[in-house]
Amino acid sequence: MSLAGKTAIVTGAGSGINLAFAGLLLRKQCNVVFADLALRPEAKELVAAHSSSSRFPARALFQETNVREWPQLERMFHTASKEFGGADIVCPGAGVYEPPFSSFWHPPGSPSSRDPPTSSRYAALDINLTHPIRTTQLAIAHFLARRSSSPSSPPLPPSSQSTSPPSTSATQIALSNPTHPFRPLSHIIHISSIAGQLTPLLAPLYNASKHAISGFVRTLAPLDAHHGIRVTAVAPGVIDTPLWRENPEKLRLVDQSEGGDEWVSAEEVAEVMGALVDGREEVEVVSSSVATADGVGGGGTGLSSGDSREGRRRIRVEGGLILEVSKGRVRKVEQFMDEGPRGSGNTVGNMGIADQEILEMLGSGKWGT
Repeated sequence: MSLAGKTAIVTGAGSGINLAFAGLLLRKQCNVVFADLALRPEAKELVAAHSSSSRFPARALFQETNVREWPQLERMFHTASKEFGGADIVCPGAGVYEPPFSSFWHPPGSPSSRDPPTSSRYAALDINLTHPIRTTQLAIAHFLARRSSSPSSPPLPPSSQSTSPPSTSATQIALSNPTHPFRPLSHIIHISSIAGQLTPLLAPLYNASKHAISGFVRTLAPLDAHHGIRVTAVAPGVIDTPLWRENPEKLRLVDQSEGGDEWVSAEEVAEVMGALVDGREEVEVVSSSVATADGVGGGGTGLSSGDSREGRRRIRVEGGLILEVSKGRVRKVEQFMDEGPRGSGNTVGNMGIADQEILEMLGSGKWGT
């Protein structure tokens, strides 16, 4: 379950959750390509400190990347191959939360929008949905090409030559076998959201993109057993990042009074992401209190195998898995009959303010284009 010597590509690594994830990977001696438009000061310091292998075992480098431009997405993989021999982990994490420049409530042609009416596209969807999909295509091709070009690559197992899904038992046997031909696995980890289930009126494009990401991740689940490419996701709650803290219009919606909304730290999400890509076969999730995955959640304290405190269960880490990360709580997001997000770290107590403003705007007769 070591990440040492691996290489990751992380889009949006200049800030927020993706920066926290990149930092975790570097601490675990995994090289990281920071792919973003720019780096915040703390990200610049991190990249500078890991610019060579003389001070730390893992290296970091910045690749200026506009995720809306597909050639620039391809360049990330060229850079990873040139500098590190290729990528083992890919996180297309860059995203935006219904910004005025590309928002359902600021249509193309309106003063705040930068979506040209003639472009036939929304920047928010290009960033939040099209870029993760295209990056996933590139990652799969990259992983398969690396495997086929390696002289030590083993032949495909019978299950991967079949067009029908492998049996559950065959899948479990293959995944639990450390000598399986597809060890080590390749990983693609996405960032969905509790907005993949909840639907605040403020953010229709964001909600739609996160619902789509969750479905996309589940769709690619069979790649795990068939080709050793594990596609998973986290679904964070309300995260303490610049996206909220430095945006007064959004920050006012968070109830920061005593007993109000609680933030989830970016580092908490990064811990869970690390557990999804380090090759472990199981994680522990709970329905209340602290959630851990042998070092995930609860400040990284973790639980040993066999811990049977009430509300805990161990689940298999496999393709299609989505883990919700709220305040001190990690749970599996089920595809059907799911309880939905709840509890601390999943609430924005003043969201009704934005709802009322939108409804009044629509009633004014001045909206639209």
